[in-house]
Amino acid sequence: MFKTIFKISKMDCASEEQLIRMKLDGRNEIKNLDFDIPNRKLTIVHTGESNEINNLLRELNLGSELVSNTETDEPVNIIQTNKKERKMLWTVLIINISFFVIEIITGFITNSMGLVADSLDMLADGIVYGLALLAVGGTVARKKNIAKFAGYFQIVLALIGFTEVVRRFIGIEKMPDFQTMIIVSIFALIANVICLFLLQKGKSKEAHMQASMIFTSNDVIINTGVITAGLLVNWLNSSYPDLIIGAIVFIIVARGAYRILQLAK
Repeated sequence: MFKTIFKISKMDCASEEQLIRMKLDGRNEIKNLDFDIPNRKLTIVHTGESNEINNLLRELNLGSELVSNTETDEPVNIIQTNKKERKMLWTVLIINISFFVIEIITGFITNSMGLVADSLDMLADGIVYGLALLAVGGTVARKKNIAKFAGYFQIVLALIGFTEVVRRFIGIEKMPDFQTMIIVSIFALIANVICLFLLQKGKSKEAHMQASMIFTSNDVIINTGVITAGLLVNWLNSSYPDLIIGAIVFIIVARGAYRILQLAK
């Protein structure tokens, strides 16, 4: 039995963890996965060589780097999805999809591309959690088909959103409602913190570890960006801050879609 530690430089929130779990799903040589998201480390207990595992992780383009590989006699539990894990996945899935609906509706009503883009980021995370649930107990082919559909769907939405941002930059649009932008984004920020807490509780009881994970999360940064854009819209009396944050988030969403498509290969 071997214990191999990987440094995953781009693993900064729970959705990357789910991508890695799905990528390694079905590998009989893997006996245990231990994720340390704050320090961006993944410890894998497995039999045989680590080369194939290393290659699979590299395919996700998350900045995987082999840190150490040592023999171990530590007892491990075979990886399995229990009822508690399913319940947490369902909870964060419902939260993300709910805020996707809330943000995309309020985004169009208030003319805010920042909220629309953030809603798609919520949808992207929801897709990842949904894939994790649908893939459980399914065949490899089924998992790949689901990932492929979700990835292309997400890319199409990101391209449509980015095109709309460009159109609004060129044309003349009415000012977004900055107050609604800020209020909805604050609630979305709280929702993301709750999701990350639910997914990480039990893995580490140390408060500083959980705080580190939460505040370095891309989702939290995006929510903060939309809040800041709302303040700048009011301060500068311009819609450009909203369009700029919208464009940035659409790029992030497209990047997430690319990662999902790696699972379909």
